[in-house]
Amino acid sequence: MQPRFLRSFSAAFAIALCAATMHAHASIPPSVDGQPLPSLAPMLQKVTPAVVNISTKTRVRVNNPFFNDPVLRQFFGLNGVPRDRVEQSLGSGVIVDAAKGYILTNNHVVGGADDITVTLQDGRDFKGTLVGTDPATDVAVVKINATGLQALPIADSSQLRVGDFVVAVGDPFGLGQTVTSGIVSALQRSGLGGSSFQNFIQTDASINPGNSGGALVNLRGELVGINTMILSPSGGNVGIGFAIPTKIAGEVMEQLIAHGKVSRGNLGAQTQDVTPNIAKLLGLKDSNGAVVTRVMPGSAADRAGLQVGDVIKSINGAPLENADQLNNTEGLLPADSTVTLGVLRNGATRQVTAKLTQEKVATLDGGKLDPRLAGVTFSELTDQQASEATSGIIATSVNPDSRAAQAGLSSGDVIVGIGNRRITSLRDLQGLAAARPRQLVLLVATDEGLNYVVIQ
Repeated sequence: MQPRFLRSFSAAFAIALCAATMHAHASIPPSVDGQPLPSLAPMLQKVTPAVVNISTKTRVRVNNPFFNDPVLRQFFGLNGVPRDRVEQSLGSGVIVDAAKGYILTNNHVVGGADDITVTLQDGRDFKGTLVGTDPATDVAVVKINATGLQALPIADSSQLRVGDFVVAVGDPFGLGQTVTSGIVSALQRSGLGGSSFQNFIQTDASINPGNSGGALVNLRGELVGINTMILSPSGGNVGIGFAIPTKIAGEVMEQLIAHGKVSRGNLGAQTQDVTPNIAKLLGLKDSNGAVVTRVMPGSAADRAGLQVGDVIKSINGAPLENADQLNNTEGLLPADSTVTLGVLRNGATRQVTAKLTQEKVATLDGGKLDPRLAGVTFSELTDQQASEATSGIIATSVNPDSRAAQAGLSSGDVIVGIGNRRITSLRDLQGLAAARPRQLVLLVATDEGLNYVVIQ
């Protein structure tokens, strides 16, 4: 038997449909039998002014062999030809502080942009200033100087339940502000690629290109998530969309506003999933948890007494299913946080308390190795990157005017070799660069695969 709400709604819809058939110009009545029809309009009147359109322009260095060779540039008369192209993109954002003009959005919407324009629902345009970004969670904060803004209240996303109604607001395909509705399809989704730390809300409310950075709100008009990505074989919406919960986005936002960056906690232990073979070897009853494979000397894990072979079964009282869940929980906590780990060692369960520290990663100025690498800063991989079976070193920053950038090297690229020699550390880079090869050829791992970057 249908719930009373559904019976009333069905009856109301049938009556309205009959009325429309009898009279072509009849409108849906505001109420039936004294009962008002359900509508999201009153709530959305308060929500939509807080959701903005964000357009960006990014100047990208064109990597063309004719541009790189001074003789060819002069011969073909290319010296005056621009060597940059401008890429434009559209996204959305949510005003979270009307007085200070803070807007919450995605890193992939505004990260690396040279120009940011924020368009309000009333049509006003403002230049946006990037406060800070956090690629690891795909969160960013933009600031505008404007009056008459309206902000969304932020709800505690940890109170969401599967089946709760939600509404997505954004600017898909540049059509203009659009509202879609659905339910929370699942919680705590991870392992989807893209950002490093994931704990997504899954929803069937339509999310399409351009919705990124927009609002996911509950029926009270409170922000519960920042729309960020979809899962689709075709690129369009198929009812599987994801949003960053405000529990995460809010904490990251506070750090970005206060410090311009995120200081992330680090346990200092590498772990892996408990496979059936490992469970059998350790005499475990199930495969839940994460087994410790390495403890960094002097780390929080080391000071807490964790040992190789320990199986972490819970963190802060929450059961732990696998190593990814531990990585997400650890990475989403700020430095100096205290965590309690439930550890299984030699068949006995114990509680271990650790105070997370900020991970320190060695860096190196490329210009001190070779003039051709001036403007590039290299660093060792983080523990989290190393635990993903990644090897090499990372280009943490690349000056857009450097020779490396002109050759095609970008921030975030992982260098796995020079010439035909493998690189696993900054020491390897120093040794190979010291030979000063006539042609500097870097083997680089990007999201598209391996490719060579030749720096003249």
